[in-house]
Amino acid sequence: MSRKKRVVVTGMGVVSCLGHDVDQFYDKLLAGTSGIKPITEFPCADFSTRFAGTISDFDPELYLDKKQARRVDKFIAYGVAAGKKALAHSKIDLAKLNKSRCGVLLGSGMGGMQVFADGVQTLAEKGHKRITPFFVPYIITNMAGALIAIEHGFMGPNYSVSTACATSNYAIISAANHIRNGEADFMLCGGTEAPIIPMGLAGFCAVKALSTRNEAPEKASRPWDRNRDGFVMAEGAGALILESLEHAQARGAPIFAEYLGGGLSCDAHHITEPHPEGTGITLCIRNALQDAQIDAKEVNYVNAHATSTPLGDLSEINALKQVFIEGRERIAVNATKSMIGHSLGAAGALEAIASIKSLLESTIHPTINLETPEPDLGFYFPTKAEKWPVKVALSNSFGFGGHNASILLAPYKPV
Repeated sequence: MSRKKRVVVTGMGVVSCLGHDVDQFYDKLLAGTSGIKPITEFPCADFSTRFAGTISDFDPELYLDKKQARRVDKFIAYGVAAGKKALAHSKIDLAKLNKSRCGVLLGSGMGGMQVFADGVQTLAEKGHKRITPFFVPYIITNMAGALIAIEHGFMGPNYSVSTACATSNYAIISAANHIRNGEADFMLCGGTEAPIIPMGLAGFCAVKALSTRNEAPEKASRPWDRNRDGFVMAEGAGALILESLEHAQARGAPIFAEYLGGGLSCDAHHITEPHPEGTGITLCIRNALQDAQIDAKEVNYVNAHATSTPLGDLSEINALKQVFIEGRERIAVNATKSMIGHSLGAAGALEAIASIKSLLESTIHPTINLETPEPDLGFYFPTKAEKWPVKVALSNSFGFGGHNASILLAPYKPV
């Protein structure tokens, strides 16, 4: 089998409840810091869940002009901010880029929920003539990527992916494939989400998917713990810059990691519940390994989807056991969501960045709140930051509808 075109990561950007700087974000993960807190942005005293991974220190005017900053939905502002941070991190000279070969794939699972909710209220109270002309542009999921392209002149592939909580990984895989297929040299990709509004919170409360540990929000996200009772909503954005190795080398770019491959699958089982045996996830991970042309034995770190739901956590473990049959104790598994919650369509990108930082620093972050682990988990689960030279990292993301996406990342090696 011929070797695929090499794709490398040359920039990263985050907007998160643990800060908006990649190094600060990862330092807080290493310290086991929780970003989960009571919701104060709107009244929710009568909701069954009243906490989330909210962002309270974000100024959209730092990334958008004043009029846009005032009008756009937060998911757009978060996505543009993360994208601009990733571009700066990549040390790119925009004037020297062939803009026709630069693209953007920035997905969102939910899109402009606040703008949509505000529009519905305006329609009900004031009538259709009072709806803003920005209503449609600022609810559709592709607009964060569109604004980035408009500002920077990127004329290559540009669209959004929306596969619920698997969105970011789908976007990363698609972006990498555009480079592999020779359709682009430079891709900004990832995901963005801003679902923490009354309608968003009410919807997930209705599904009974959320933790109700209101008395101790920072303890609520507890992947693989026997006392877990649901996931914790969060918001934010993550963006990666992917380039062909040749393009990155030609401009002397910083190279933070290599993208080895990705896999996709569908559970074809249930609208919200994963397959209990993890059959779709197993297929997804095996597809990623095949795409990367590597053996399962090369993986020694897994950044798990691990949302802290009773069914989902064990479904993923069952799948990992089917793929990684031998030497499980040499594979470290952790859950970024234990500290930042679940940012839905942005989760995969934030976790990809955490995975890249882990291989750069040869140190993996803990899973917090794992006090009473489920029996027979079968892998190594650090509960404090630990030195761990990462050979190959597997980062998983799975979404409602049974959408599965896994990516494989490794330290960049020149040869």
